[in-house]
Amino acid sequence: MALSITDADAYITLNVLSIEDWTDSDEQRKQRMINVASRTLSTKFSKYVIPDNAVYEFAAYLSRMFNDTNVQAQNGVQGFALSGVASFNFKRDIPTEFSDMIPRHVLDMINEANPDLPNVGGRRVGWTVL
Repeated sequence: MALSITDADAYITLNVLSIEDWTDSDEQRKQRMINVASRTLSTKFSKYVIPDNAVYEFAAYLSRMFNDTNVQAQNGVQGFALSGVASFNFKRDIPTEFSDMIPRHVLDMINEANPDLPNVGGRRVGWTVL
């Protein structure tokens, strides 16, 4: 299945909790987010099948990470205030590489799509003996 904004909109609307930054985006920004998410996942996990839904999840996450407020933190701003309106402070250790921003649930989706390949990005849930 080919990646599309229409499919991304449908998936994100039904499956992602925080969608405001995605839905507020214009078509060009949405396409850029899909392109960056797809390229990042395909580059990092070149031997794996990347499900479209994993790309859509990551695109929605990127749209939130690069919204009007958070982009200030991405550019190194530690805090700012609008007199009488609002004050914003950002944590200092914000990832700057796209591959460092991939959420755990996206890695889980890639793992599920590739059961015959080694685990991506961490451990799987399993039984343990104490």
